[in-house]
Amino acid sequence: MSKEQFVFNPDTLQYDKVKKSVSKTLLKATAFLLISAITGYLSFNYLGTFIPEIKLKEQQLSQELEQMKVKFNLVNERMATLNSVLENIHQRNSNIHEILFGTKPMDDNVWNGGIGGHRQYDELIDYDTKDLLVSTLNNADGLSRKLSLQSMALDKLETMTLERESRLSSTPSIKPVRQDKLARKINYLSGFGMRMHPIHKILKFHKGIDFTAPEGTEIQATGDGVVERVENKSTGYGLSIKINHGYGYETLYAHMHKILVKEGQEVKKGEVIGLIGDTGTSTAPHLHYEVHYKGKAVNPIQYVLDGLSPEEYSQLVEKAAESNKSLD
Repeated sequence: MSKEQFVFNPDTLQYDKVKKSVSKTLLKATAFLLISAITGYLSFNYLGTFIPEIKLKEQQLSQELEQMKVKFNLVNERMATLNSVLENIHQRNSNIHEILFGTKPMDDNVWNGGIGGHRQYDELIDYDTKDLLVSTLNNADGLSRKLSLQSMALDKLETMTLERESRLSSTPSIKPVRQDKLARKINYLSGFGMRMHPIHKILKFHKGIDFTAPEGTEIQATGDGVVERVENKSTGYGLSIKINHGYGYETLYAHMHKILVKEGQEVKKGEVIGLIGDTGTSTAPHLHYEVHYKGKAVNPIQYVLDGLSPEEYSQLVEKAAESNKSLD
């Protein structure tokens, strides 16, 4: 039902009914129809163009998603291969560690410790590929964790190996006089224990081994260390030096003709530190050599292993234990 409109007439002081113009009504109707037609035409053409593009984009995204799944599966396979290699490295490292040091580098529970699961990646909860993504990310986290643990284990192995190497280099383990420089056969060696003193003619405890060689023969350090003491006495040990090797070991070299090092100097195993002489209380040119462990003199025969077969070493031990006369 159409609504009538009224306008106030100031001349008659009454409301006059508004008469609608037919032409205006037709004009409004025509305009409405024209706008509707244009809108419909534009909408049809726009949607007709846009809908295929949407479908094409959906197809492309679907293909990319499938390709992504394939690539993620390949990544998981490669990480599985890397994990197998890492497990092999870990096992070999553990074997070496046990052989060298008698212990395992880490507890198995630490190595095989778990990581977060689905809750760790809650932000992926609405993704269709959630399980694949979570699996891949967990595999990557596990591999990263084991790589970090293995790196720390190798650092530990390196540190302990260097420490072991340092200990081996510092432990006295060679003769203080080269075998080819000795003046007489090792069979006549004056060893550790009770010996007849050559001057006082009494039994006296001999704390070392006497190595006989011509005066001026080079004397070598039997292990890495620091020259702790240099002495020059007219009696006793005469010209002598003491080397501190660390790890509880010290060595003494006595009756020297000349000292070629000074106190506080670092020396290496095999380095020439002086020359054999006949100073102090001595009856012939020789080197009196002592080994001390934790402040106590021990038998040096256990620390002159270089250049000897097991048979020669057994013979050396036997001869050094005989009660013969010492040279100092």
